[in-house]
Amino acid sequence: MSYRYATERTDHSALASGQVLRSAPGYPGFPVRLASELLQRAMVHAEGERVRLWDPCCGSGYLVTVLGLLHRDRLTHVRATDVDEDAVGIAARNLELLTAEGLAERERELRRSARDFGRVAFVERAGSARDLAAGLAAMGGDLPHDSAVADVFGLTDPVDADLVVTDVPYGEMTHWEGGVPEGGPIRGLLASMGRVLSPHAVVVVTARTRRVALPEGIRALERVRVGNRSAALVRARDLAFAL
Repeated sequence: MSYRYATERTDHSALASGQVLRSAPGYPGFPVRLASELLQRAMVHAEGERVRLWDPCCGSGYLVTVLGLLHRDRLTHVRATDVDEDAVGIAARNLELLTAEGLAERERELRRSARDFGRVAFVERAGSARDLAAGLAAMGGDLPHDSAVADVFGLTDPVDADLVVTDVPYGEMTHWEGGVPEGGPIRGLLASMGRVLSPHAVVVVTARTRRVALPEGIRALERVRVGNRSAALVRARDLAFAL
C-alpha cells in the first residue's frame, strides 16, 4: 500500500541548525521536510493519534526537537538519549525549546547577542524564536520531554515510547560509540529496540546511505529514500530476528 503526504513548501528556515536550535561542531542537523514526512509516515502505522517519541542516538537533539516543534499536536512526550554526555547536554538545551519559557529565554539570549555584537542576523533569529513560540502555543503548548546518557546497545529496561525516529551515525561527522555488538550497529540498535519497546511501537531508522540494511528476516513496513538519505520503518514486534 502506498500513501500520499503533504508536500507544502512551508518556510522552515527558522528550524535550520544554529538559527534558533543550538548546534555544535560534529553534531549534524537533519532535513526538516524529510523529518516531517518520516513522522507522518510512521503515524500511519502507529496506534492512536498521539504518540510518545524517542531518539536513542539523539546527538544534539536536533531531530526530535524539530519534530516536537512541527508536530506538537501529535506528540505527548519526547525523549532523547545518547552515549555521548556532551551531546546529551546540548540535546537537553534544545529540548527546552519545546516550552514557552525555553523559547522566551532563547529569544532574550539572541536579542542580547544582537545588542552586544551589532548583528542584524541575531534580531531575525530572535523573531524566529518568538514565531516558534506562537506556533507551539497554537498546537497545545509545552511538550513534556526528558534526556539521559545511555548506550543504545546496552538497554535492558522497558522504554515508554510508541515511536522511535533516529538518524544513525554514518562515518562522516559522527561515529558509533559504546559496546557495538559483533553483528554490527544496525542489528544491535534494532535488537535493543526489540527488547525495550512495546510490540506495537514503530521504529524509523535513517542514515546517509542508498539503503538501510535490515537483518535477514525483518520486513520493513515502508522504505523511503530522498537524495543521499534512506530510511526504513519497522514494527518493534518484528525485531526478534535482530536478537
